Amino acid sequence: MPRQLAVFCTCFVFAGVLLNIAFAAAPPSDQPWQLKLRLQVPAGPPDSRQNRTWQRQERSEKWLPGKTAVIVCDVWDRHHCLNAVRRMTEFLPRMNELLKTCRSQGATIIHSPSDCMPAYEQHPARLRALQVPDAPGQPADIALWCSAIPTEKQALYPIDQSDGGEDDDPAEHAKWAATLVAEGRNPGLPWKAQNEAITIDPQHDFISDRGDEVWNILKHRQIENVILVGVHTNMCVLGRPFGLRQQVRSGFNVVLMRDLTDCMYNPRRWPFADHFTGNDLINSHVERFVCPTITSDQILGGMPHVSKYDQRTRRDVITAESDSTIAAPGHGWWTAVTLPGSLPAEVGDVPEDTAVWLRCTVKLSRSLLASGPATLQIPASTTANAWLNGAPLTGTPAAGSELALPADAVLPDGINLLVLRLTPGESRMLLPAAAEIRCGQQTLSLAGRWQLQLDDGKDLSSIPLPAQFGIGSDVLFEPAPIVPGRRGGI
Repeated sequence: MPRQLAVFCTCFVFAGVLLNIAFAAAPPSDQPWQLKLRLQVPAGPPDSRQNRTWQRQERSEKWLPGKTAVIVCDVWDRHHCLNAVRRMTEFLPRMNELLKTCRSQGATIIHSPSDCMPAYEQHPARLRALQVPDAPGQPADIALWCSAIPTEKQALYPIDQSDGGEDDDPAEHAKWAATLVAEGRNPGLPWKAQNEAITIDPQHDFISDRGDEVWNILKHRQIENVILVGVHTNMCVLGRPFGLRQQVRSGFNVVLMRDLTDCMYNPRRWPFADHFTGNDLINSHVERFVCPTITSDQILGGMPHVSKYDQRTRRDVITAESDSTIAAPGHGWWTAVTLPGSLPAEVGDVPEDTAVWLRCTVKLSRSLLASGPATLQIPASTTANAWLNGAPLTGTPAAGSELALPADAVLPDGINLLVLRLTPGESRMLLPAAAEIRCGQQTLSLAGRWQLQLDDGKDLSSIPLPAQFGIGSDVLFEPAPIVPGRRGGI
């Protein structure tokens, strides 16, 4: 054998040995976890308004630890909401114990603190993630945020999170923001690393906030089952490129560990329920339309985590109780409306000169935007002002007009907030035909569910955070994704 070839082969074998060491895991346990996966199924047919009642079911499954990964979503060192920090801090010791137990039995642990990769540039767990080769068959859009999957299309999203979900006392929040500034942090985006209460094992774990990298890790480790823990359920846990929806779309057996998570929900927003009831409602949405849930005691023993701040006498609810003191839908809070169509009867009487705000979200792919300038087509006989991500659409608002989407406001491949303001008048007609977004010869119809609120003098043309975090899955317009075979959900 020529000397050069011998040297090459020796180096190749040595590199392979190093790669195997880098990807080494704890010896997997041959004892499967006996899990009770909880989901919800319809208890009967929908009523005349398409409302359903639901009932819980449990499904017993055996998961081998060596075929299972635990993804730790956005357990940051700091957060802009003080109450969110308090609630998360409570369950971090149990989460760390869970990861220790899972790791010792051969499960794969992936730490995913989004936006914090610079803190881990030289960390062995980050370098290990970067060394994983690309796996074949990578799903389309695996690197992107996912705001909905097909099973959610007919679901009414259970809470309004468009204010960001902060439930702090204003005085406490101001002091907390000042503390973050004193630490040299941006009080709106204060996270820089994962919380130190969570151990990252440099010999076995992975660090990545990228959907494609996480996909490669799961495929390389021959993972079949995925457990999501972390925050926040209604935003990052569901929507991140490594979150619940993307894992379901990718065909893994996925569960949310519901006692080691929390949501961002402000009780001063619809449905005007306690924060922890809002958390239960999001868990119900997940169990009905996304994937089953489990609790940490199924692996650790003991009891599931319950927050000391949860003072309710009835917990783990499926639906929120109605409050007769709340104003009618659309009067001070957003309500669902199907367009094209008129003001729904439950809004009640509305003076003819009252304006109406309408909003939805649209996913505008790069390929769609490349086909020509993007415009919004307003139906004939309708005059409306329009905004995209808070920026006004250019053009003259007139009946049947075509308004240009501001190019610098469009988020390609992202979730864009579209808002209209119009006056329906005596006819109560909102839109007689579907609005459309046109790019060259391609058209995206906006027929379906929107949200509505009557004008009371407030500017409702935008929200204080990106639409992907603030608007639920029920008012999203996008081309239907291709979904491989999956388990869980309805």
